[in-house]
Amino acid sequence: MSVLRFLLNLPSNILYHLWTLFLFTKSDIKTTVIPITSLAIASAPLSEISHLPHVVFWIWFHVLQFDVSNQTLKPEEDEYNKRDRPLPSKRITWRNALILRWALVPSCWALSACYSIETVYASIALCILTYVYDEMGFAAGHWLGRNVVNALGFMSFEVGSCLIAGSNRHALDNISWLSVLCSAGIFATTIQAQDFKDTEGDRLVGRKTLPIVAPGVARPSLMLALLAWSVGLSALWHLSTRASLAYVVLALAVGARYVTLNSIKSDQRSFYLYNVWLSASHALPAYFRFVAQAPVF
Repeated sequence: MSVLRFLLNLPSNILYHLWTLFLFTKSDIKTTVIPITSLAIASAPLSEISHLPHVVFWIWFHVLQFDVSNQTLKPEEDEYNKRDRPLPSKRITWRNALILRWALVPSCWALSACYSIETVYASIALCILTYVYDEMGFAAGHWLGRNVVNALGFMSFEVGSCLIAGSNRHALDNISWLSVLCSAGIFATTIQAQDFKDTEGDRLVGRKTLPIVAPGVARPSLMLALLAWSVGLSALWHLSTRASLAYVVLALAVGARYVTLNSIKSDQRSFYLYNVWLSASHALPAYFRFVAQAPVF
């Protein structure tokens, strides 16, 4: 009877654990999975539609590795402002989450080995940077070091996803590398966009994000960075006047929201709009490949 009960409960148990894994990554679907998938599709570019599920799953699986590490480090932070996550909601114990955290590292490498040794290198870099960010304390350190490690981490995400998306899984072309470098610069200079909505929780655990260290500078500097990147990328990727104007107006709208609205709910909504701008930024290499450089007949 116990075996029969186990088999009958197996589907619901599997669904329960899959949903737990999703909850670890829920908040990063919009911040990481969608923007980086957008970059990989545009920059590699996507050589076959069959590669797309591989790209999405590889990114999500590595986000899971990062998020489990991050959420086991200081679970008391999520007790305050993110109670639907697996640890504060008691869906998983801290000990089991810690076991999962370290089991995911070789699992990420094994998954990456299915594609190429270069993809494994990207995965190794990402896992090392996760350790630097979390266990070595950069997440709670000075905002500049935090931003740099974040940018390098996103570069690792992007290199791996571009390799999987493209026709050559051993190398990226010049356009892909340029887009990855631009993306790293964007993250290094605008990543504070995600910190405004988490200021109270970050302050509780001692994080020194830019909105906490320099609140008077954080919002206007973000607006200037968004506008500078929009103008610069419009020129770099040869956008038409109309496309460039729409892109700059979007950046102005995002920046203006951050400067003029400063409640937690407003910052959450501004962050959604920031991710729209970020995904658009990551899609620009496709415009360059297929529109700006397209032959005229």
